[in-house]
Amino acid sequence: MRSLLPKVCVIIPAAGSGERFGATIPKALVQLVGRTLIEHAVANMSPVATQIIVAAPAGYVNQIRTFFGESVEVIEGGATRTQSVKLALAKVDEDIEYVLVHDAARSLASTELANRVIRELIKGEKAVIPVMPVSDTIKRIDKDGYVTKTYNRSKLRAVQTPQGFLHGTLIAAHKSKSDATDDAGLIEELGYPVKTIDGEERALKITRTEDLETATKYLIGSGDVDIRVGIGTDTHAFSTGSSRELWLGGLLWRGETGVDGHSDGDVAIHAICDALFTASGLGDLGSNFGVDRPEYKGASGEQLLRETLQRVNLAGFAIQNISVQIIGNKPKIGPRRSELISRLSSLLEAPVSVSATTTDGLGFTGEGKGLSAIATALIVRK
Repeated sequence: MRSLLPKVCVIIPAAGSGERFGATIPKALVQLVGRTLIEHAVANMSPVATQIIVAAPAGYVNQIRTFFGESVEVIEGGATRTQSVKLALAKVDEDIEYVLVHDAARSLASTELANRVIRELIKGEKAVIPVMPVSDTIKRIDKDGYVTKTYNRSKLRAVQTPQGFLHGTLIAAHKSKSDATDDAGLIEELGYPVKTIDGEERALKITRTEDLETATKYLIGSGDVDIRVGIGTDTHAFSTGSSRELWLGGLLWRGETGVDGHSDGDVAIHAICDALFTASGLGDLGSNFGVDRPEYKGASGEQLLRETLQRVNLAGFAIQNISVQIIGNKPKIGPRRSELISRLSSLLEAPVSVSATTTDGLGFTGEGKGLSAIATALIVRK
């Protein structure tokens, strides 16, 4: 029986420059509503990914690594998009079934679009790309500027990302010496069929300043919008009792030592709740679920998160996205990161990105005494 969670690697070739912005930094590091384009892209793709590999510009690998901790593999990209994808393919885990190749410049492409690509791959397609109708008339011209052909635009489509492929098929395609502008072009050279699905307006390619303005409207709408950002933290010490279970991100980690706490001690969920309360002006974790509230003794993280979501919604806010970083030497987050993202995104009905890091043996978490988490919440008034 096939796994309900297919093993998917998302490759993001992000080594391009920001010249058309007039920027002095790579395009992936251009800011959009308080986050870089690469952070938006990773956040939107994380819920479907078992593994994420970013091909970064030379000189920016370490900086981009700091955005994601251990949850994203960051490598130095090549001089061209095709070279960057080839370098990333060499890092893809052997058990990966499908590979999505996604442009950081299309950072607002939704999780749902990625899911629709994956569903077609599961049905048996080797290559799947999202496309949009072409509204302009397209003409081919010669070197002197004269029109040589006018195309029937009803048969033309503009191509978007993420593009999805069978792992083995993409590897075979990249054995070619061609340098295509998209990976589907390499698949076509092999003679394989490429399935198209409907794309989406928000997956626009952000290359100029005016594109940033359009993208901003997708995130926060037009006109006066009440945007709130909150930061939350939580820390718990590992229990000295062997019977205490470890709950983290709404998941049970069997065989791991639990943490002490009034509720189940789920630091990831507690930090998220704290961030949401702070953003919406509803107090903090302690004022809502503190030790003076006996009804929450032993409460699960799922219960606290559902109640938090209800209170935030009743206050008139909608969650745009959540980012949570888990800090500690154990458990190892990588093998279950996609499961964590799926669980938290489902509970919050919003995109959630999960990263993890250690502290190089320093401090409370580095000494293996417990776990911490830091979360950021972006919400808007409905």
